[in-house]
Amino acid sequence: MDWLSRFNLAIDYIEDNLDGKIEYSVVARTAYCSEFHFSRMFSSLTGISLSEYIRRRRLTKAAFDIQTSNTKIIDIALKYGYDSSDAFTRAFKKLHGITPNAARENSVQLKAFSRISLQIKIKGDIEMEYRIEKIDFVLRFVGVRQCVKTSRAFKEIPALWSKSKKDGYKQALIDMSWVNPKCKLESLVGICGKEAAIMEDEFDYFMGVRYDNEVPAGMEELIIQPSLYAVFPNIVDAWKRLYSEWLPASGYELANQPCIEHFLGPGHKIKHELWVPIIEK
Repeated sequence: MDWLSRFNLAIDYIEDNLDGKIEYSVVARTAYCSEFHFSRMFSSLTGISLSEYIRRRRLTKAAFDIQTSNTKIIDIALKYGYDSSDAFTRAFKKLHGITPNAARENSVQLKAFSRISLQIKIKGDIEMEYRIEKIDFVLRFVGVRQCVKTSRAFKEIPALWSKSKKDGYKQALIDMSWVNPKCKLESLVGICGKEAAIMEDEFDYFMGVRYDNEVPAGMEELIIQPSLYAVFPNIVDAWKRLYSEWLPASGYELANQPCIEHFLGPGHKIKHELWVPIIEK
């Protein structure tokens, strides 16, 4: 559980510096991992980006200062990193729904975003199956991109595949798959964004197949460099448990490449699996 202690130490650093400068490199170093890995692990575990967490915590603290002191609004704005009262007012109103001046009135309703404290619930009776796959050559996929909202991904992505079945696109991909098979990524794939952890509100979801021939009309190619992958059965379950259970105990970090959702054809024991790019810590 040492990784859990390090994560919470990083949160301690953030809390101690909400009214000062927060160095993301120091946050990551406190957690004994790279800045890249920490920011992506943070967003995956908490559901928001590190920068958004800091913004909400600062505005929460600012609201308390406004209500419990006579300090000038501009001084509170400067204290929490805003260069002008206008910028502070816009950010404050976006979170709390009212202006900083209005927050000084009695009986107003504000929003408090609490400090994160990460805890893990141990479930020793539920194992997490996985295997390690090494792809030592460039993967070339062809397909189409669709924009997906991160918060609705588990609903929008199945809807996209359902639509593709109705309009014939899925069958076109099936007809193209298993041409010159080179590895186990030979069925339909959904490639998620550009990096292993999705941090933006929206991301590109690439629906395609591995393919070495000429790019068909209406499609585009996507190249992924050689990588080591951890592969998990059951995409939805894997996404939910990857960051809180497997990664912390694995000795691996996420590689700077997208995850791949792999949908297997008839005759396979499982229907789909998640390929996560990894590197050794």
